Amino acid sequence: MLYTVTLKKNHEFRRLYAKGQSAAGAYLVLYAKKTRRGGNRVGFTVSTKLGKAVTRNRVRRRLREIYRLHEAELLPGADMVVVARGRAVGADYWQLDRAFLSACKKLKLLREAKP
Repeated sequence: MLYTVTLKKNHEFRRLYAKGQSAAGAYLVLYAKKTRRGGNRVGFTVSTKLGKAVTRNRVRRRLREIYRLHEAELLPGADMVVVARGRAVGADYWQLDRAFLSACKKLKLLREAKP
């Protein structure tokens, strides 16, 4: 993640849950809040309800990779938390990719496409 810092502190996650905007889909929920920083900060959450460590880490790795590949398309200056839902365990990579992009589009986090 070239331009991104990861969120690690609990109070940062809780602040986004309370004050950020959310976009929910079948596979994930994206919480985002605009900031005045030059770059983005992102955190990933996968609950223990989704399975054992191997399963949770696979979902987390996929979400991190999706974010990394689309990082250049995102507008700078936002804090984001991506929360995986139960259906994300059985989803393939492309379903998670579409879910992430549609959530970003709902929250207006994507750059405008140049013609």
